[in-house]
Amino acid sequence: MSAENQQERLDSYIAGYVDGEGSFHVAIQKVAHVKFGYQLLPEFHVSQRSDYAKFLKMIQRKLGGYIKANHAKSELDKNLVLVVRDRQDLLTKVIPFFEKNLLFSPKQKDFMKFALIIRAMDKKVHFEKKGFVRLLRIALSMNRNGLYRKDITRKIRI
Repeated sequence: MSAENQQERLDSYIAGYVDGEGSFHVAIQKVAHVKFGYQLLPEFHVSQRSDYAKFLKMIQRKLGGYIKANHAKSELDKNLVLVVRDRQDLLTKVIPFFEKNLLFSPKQKDFMKFALIIRAMDKKVHFEKKGFVRLLRIALSMNRNGLYRKDITRKIRI
């Protein structure tokens, strides 16, 4: 099997794994010193049990980021999570990877929104009120319309 074919298979495997265990997320954080009182923090996450950490390290070599312990729900939870938060890694590694290696679940729509938000932020769209509100609405529509997100919409006054 050629090296190119092996790489394609690995990339497909990573995309499939992320389809099940990954997420494209835009956190909304209250920060007093920023223009609108909140900032958008795009993050790519993928989790794995700690005894399979070498797979996360393989993804990390390709997409960047750092590996940390997951927010444990119990002391038995030994999961790790790869987090890519650096905007340049998101722009130059994560987005191109998932544009080439499509997801098959509804997560593909979240990825498309995620990529749109990051590219808009790279163009400083979020520095203007209209742009910030637009990106905020897109972020809140992600991940099943924020099913697991705290009800932040009532708190934000822009």
